Amino acid sequence: MGTAALLLALAGCETALVKSAIPQSRPTGPAAPAETVTEPSAASRDLARYYEKVQNDLLTRGLLRTDGGGPDTPYDADDLVRNFEAIAFYSEYPGQAILATSRRTSGYLSRWQGPVRIATEFGPSVPLDQRAEDRAQIDAYAERLSRVTRHPIKSTNRNPNFHVFVAGEDDTGFVQNRLRQLIPNIGQAQLDLFDNLPRSFYCFVFASANNGSPHNYTRAVALIRAEHPDLVRLSCIHEEIAQGLGLPNDSPSARPSIFNDDDEFALLTSHDEKLLAMLYDPRMKPGMSADQARPVAHVIASELVARPR
Repeated sequence: MGTAALLLALAGCETALVKSAIPQSRPTGPAAPAETVTEPSAASRDLARYYEKVQNDLLTRGLLRTDGGGPDTPYDADDLVRNFEAIAFYSEYPGQAILATSRRTSGYLSRWQGPVRIATEFGPSVPLDQRAEDRAQIDAYAERLSRVTRHPIKSTNRNPNFHVFVAGEDDTGFVQNRLRQLIPNIGQAQLDLFDNLPRSFYCFVFASANNGSPHNYTRAVALIRAEHPDLVRLSCIHEEIAQGLGLPNDSPSARPSIFNDDDEFALLTSHDEKLLAMLYDPRMKPGMSADQARPVAHVIASELVARPR
């Protein structure tokens, strides 16, 4: 894989959308290790305490809402069109490093054309009860996304193409080894994303398209920090998987939305469901520019807001 990356800073989350040539993947390689648990290091325990304080602070300030929005967060078709354009067609970090200077550049509509098969793997430091909880959450979320988009999305270990790693500070070697097995010739730049992340990086995803069809995603990898408390971890799951489907940006005007760096909402909202429905509507075509998509977006958004919530 090349390193022509679009790296997008979220509210504590990082999204790396990589469009590059992808070699033919091998079979999924050796099965993941048996579910055993290793004792977390002092660094991992410190990180967990830090993220617990972050979550408590956000909750104290009335953030990380899980209600999906309500009477205090109205939106109409024009809001959806504006937010869809900002989130689907723009990226904040088009450079080749995560800490690139922020810039906004216009792009083209990108999404998955084929089925999305999500596989979840856990680092050795992740407790078994947490693995069971997260696996169940991702299974249910995949079903929800499939209903919303009317696109085949499921959680499966059979020939997956969207890999979600829930891993801790001590699990870097495990994740990197699995990536080498899953994606032959993966670049060192991509592997380095999984090593020595600043604690301000809560989670990230990179999605890839091949050169023959540069706006058709064919693979994605997400990392969710295992040290997060339950709600922040679930928030990362919701945002990174949704972003990996083709909504890579944040917008300060998007509300109620997880595609906003203000942390007001923790989980996918009704507004966000409509953005995904717009993205995967057959009237939207991969490779469309924002100007080409805008009149189509107005039609679809008007239809969506007319439906009962």
